[in-house]
Amino acid sequence: MKADFLKEKYILLKAKNKDPEAYSQVYDLYVDKIYRFIFFKVSTQEEAQDLTSEVFLKVWQYIIDGKEVKNLNALLYKVARNTVIDFYRQARQKDVSLDDQIESHPKDLSDDLIKKVEAKIQLETIEDKLKELKDEYREIIILRYIEGLTITEISEITEKKKGNVRVILYRAVNTLKDLLDEKQS
Repeated sequence: MKADFLKEKYILLKAKNKDPEAYSQVYDLYVDKIYRFIFFKVSTQEEAQDLTSEVFLKVWQYIIDGKEVKNLNALLYKVARNTVIDFYRQARQKDVSLDDQIESHPKDLSDDLIKKVEAKIQLETIEDKLKELKDEYREIIILRYIEGLTITEISEITEKKKGNVRVILYRAVNTLKDLLDEKQS
């Protein structure tokens, strides 16, 4: 135990002097532990490998910046934990759950697929909420945003004045927005 502590301190001293051999030693000592820790939190090898690399780069930068490191093991696990948390925060910000797609297509998952799935989920949500609008609002929204018609064209189709179409569209969009906000709450 004491030998590990001294070895760790020696490696840290070398690392602070920007010795590349020290980085290699830190990596060799801890890579399996950190990878395993991350893997059980993210469950895919590719993500675990990427996040593990990120952890070691962050720790290396932390060390060569001259910041105090009392316990290298604790620092590595803390950075690994925070990296996993950041990973899930970024995933959550996309506002879509892709668990099924990731499990069935882990290698095929691309930004394009993610965007398509997000768009499909948003469209389905909007379609569901459109059904809750009164007919007049639904019709105006569909004509404007789905069919892409101008206010003038909608005015001609509905036989309403352009000003009225704008007001109805404004109210319809706000009502739809309120319904979508309720769903997220």
